[in-house]
Amino acid sequence: MLIPDLSPLWISLKVSLLATIVTFGLGTIVAYKMYHYRGKARSLIEGLLIAPLILPPTVVGFVLLVLLGKNGILGQMLAQWHLQLVFTWYAAVLAAIVVSFPLMYRAALGAFEQIDSLLLDAARLEGASEITVFWYIALPLAIPGILAGTILAFARALGEFGATLMIAGNIPGQTQTMPMAIYFAVEAGAIQEGWFWTIIVVCISLVGIILVNSWKV
Repeated sequence: MLIPDLSPLWISLKVSLLATIVTFGLGTIVAYKMYHYRGKARSLIEGLLIAPLILPPTVVGFVLLVLLGKNGILGQMLAQWHLQLVFTWYAAVLAAIVVSFPLMYRAALGAFEQIDSLLLDAARLEGASEITVFWYIALPLAIPGILAGTILAFARALGEFGATLMIAGNIPGQTQTMPMAIYFAVEAGAIQEGWFWTIIVVCISLVGIILVNSWKV
């Protein structure tokens, strides 16, 4: 079999890495805020944060398409700046961020919940600010769980298909990621090409799983 165009690999890596960087920072900060939050709306907020993990990806993609399309609220705002997000690789990044965020958030929240709160309280009693407590105590203690969540979020972003197809489309060389290449290769009867991309995705995902397990040891 001739090696197919490798653009889906580079697009997938580009999209997944950028999405993971955003998800890492956003998920960690939101998780730390929710770790301290005990308000009445906690259950509702957590439900909204985790919803993309439960909802079908096509539903997530549909909601994003409605919001960012030319008639959507966000889409009209972007149009005023002569910007279009839908059916670009930036849309693929956004879809990957949305669907991978819950994994990052839950992993980071679980890591913060494992910290002995007495350590944080002791630092506050010594006069440390909340920013200092976060950067020098909470984050270092939670970093193993956060890194594991980061790899899981990357793997989820790498395998994203439904939401990406809805909002970014399948444009070869621009928005076609490896999961899309697999789907459309099989649809066209190119089974060998489908296997080629499947093996690459599986190998990358296995490396991530091995890294996660190594940090747990």
